[in-house]
Amino acid sequence: MSESIFEKPSRRSFIKLGGIVAGGIALAACSGNSGGGGGTATGGAGGDTKPGIGNNGKYGKGRAGATADSLLIAGFQWGAPATFNPLAPTAAWPAAANVMQIVYETLLRWNIATGEIQPGLAKEYKVDGTNSVTLTLQDGVTFSDGSALTAKDVVASYELGKKNPGITVASFWQLADSIEATDDKTVVVKVNQKSKNVGNVLRMITETYILPDAVFSKIADDKLPTEIMDKPLGTGPFTLDKADQTQVVLARNDNYWGKDFYGGLPVMKQIIHPIFKSNEDGNIKFQAGELDIMQQFVSQIWKMWEAGKPVGTYLKDKPYYVPGSMPMLLMNTTKKGLDNAVVRKAIATAIDYASIAETAMSGYSDEVQPSLILPTGAEGKFFNKADADANGWKYDKAAAEKLLTDAGAKKGDDGIYVLDGTRLGPYKLITPTGWTDWNAACEIVAKSLKEIGIDCATNFPQQAETTQAIQGGTFDLACWYVSGVNPATPWARFKDIMSQSEVQPLGKTTFANYGRWKNDEVEALLTEASQAVDDAAKKAAYDKLDALYRKEVPACPLMYRPDEFYEYNATNFYNFPDEKNNYAPPMFRGAGNTWMYKLQKIAG
Repeated sequence: MSESIFEKPSRRSFIKLGGIVAGGIALAACSGNSGGGGGTATGGAGGDTKPGIGNNGKYGKGRAGATADSLLIAGFQWGAPATFNPLAPTAAWPAAANVMQIVYETLLRWNIATGEIQPGLAKEYKVDGTNSVTLTLQDGVTFSDGSALTAKDVVASYELGKKNPGITVASFWQLADSIEATDDKTVVVKVNQKSKNVGNVLRMITETYILPDAVFSKIADDKLPTEIMDKPLGTGPFTLDKADQTQVVLARNDNYWGKDFYGGLPVMKQIIHPIFKSNEDGNIKFQAGELDIMQQFVSQIWKMWEAGKPVGTYLKDKPYYVPGSMPMLLMNTTKKGLDNAVVRKAIATAIDYASIAETAMSGYSDEVQPSLILPTGAEGKFFNKADADANGWKYDKAAAEKLLTDAGAKKGDDGIYVLDGTRLGPYKLITPTGWTDWNAACEIVAKSLKEIGIDCATNFPQQAETTQAIQGGTFDLACWYVSGVNPATPWARFKDIMSQSEVQPLGKTTFANYGRWKNDEVEALLTEASQAVDDAAKKAAYDKLDALYRKEVPACPLMYRPDEFYEYNATNFYNFPDEKNNYAPPMFRGAGNTWMYKLQKIAG
């Protein structure tokens, strides 16, 4: 693939991407109106001003034929659907965990642009300090077969995690002591009183699908993640129409319970997800106007609108996408040399971050800051710029070498520094093969380190081998993921990098603190941050955590990436959300589903 595609960190696993040639796909009706020239923002088709169109101010003429009322989408399904069981690790779109809530829905919806938690199946929620979360269900919620959803279904959906520890919702029971239906429309979650981490409980509530107990109670506990399902039954506005190795097609449920809540039904009568064998195949269709919206990497996307195509992104200038994740350079602190905080800070100071942003990320990343907090968006209120400037780092080769020489390092005849009898390298920097943006970033890191006298070379194993090395602690350096923006971050990101309680000895699988960094202070600080009840208390705790992080540098961010690559082509629809038309966030899940109800067809 031309891009690293991975599941959300809570899944603790990676999708193995397969490719199947999407032959015979039913897109012929799209080819006649492919892309630009239909009009501009103030003229052309209709002569009116249209919001949410291409970044160049252009839009198309609309589609005729079978797909005129269809939304064509891509970037979520990369092989023939195996099952639509939402508990399966290989569930097909849109049943896969924490993607689009259009068949299965969640109680609450997360907004990456504002940090707000918005109503979903629950019309409201109330938090009682660090004790409990009470949710009240919407009126008249039904599954697509017409059966009513009640609080019993909600409780049963979460209790599936008690029955099988191998499914995603099982982690809920590390965060909550109980979940109870006090009546048909009210659910009370008791927060675990050891961790008291309300933010993480809310994250799970925004990510966990509510499933019909009548269906899932009939599945044996040990079969929950392996049961093959051909026809998912959810509460969402769409149902599965058909699926094969070329496409997944959803049909609108005109009896959808939420049409009053959302002010109507989705604009499109069906959603078609073609299955492409590569990103490039999808990108070609997207540029031609044969896809309306997608979530996948496009190198130099601005060339599409410069060529006259009505292609748009949420932000109109670089980085074009709202930052949502932070791939990290992990450093194994059990390795000689890397066990020294001075060496780790020298490594962080030596990296050419601007080059990574411009080349590896096609300009889709701002230059990273020395912090585990994203400085913009929902997390920006917690970022301490003054401390980051005063005590952090930035790309400076001379400063990186000075850190080493001030600590007593001497260069050998081969140009590599030796510190306290330890030669700084050779270190192997790994990330999965084929994840081209991460591969390119790693090449820049290795080059940067060699230039200051640290011996580093890249190696790109297969995904499974990379995962095993990182989780088992046998790596030197690695480019890897941490928690993206969600209701539990930045706390979850600090935990991923710095946690002492979750880390395992070398050779045993761990899912946090892959570098096995040791510190006696951090656990109390993580607890303080997780139990803070307001933004001021959280900010104070995060300031302490980030200051310790900058001092010790157990890892360092390499780039900011979007949580999802949100890009659209205004050939058939307009009124897509963007920074000027910001009625919805640039998301496909959570609060992002709002745009399905607000798009407008270009042709009547």
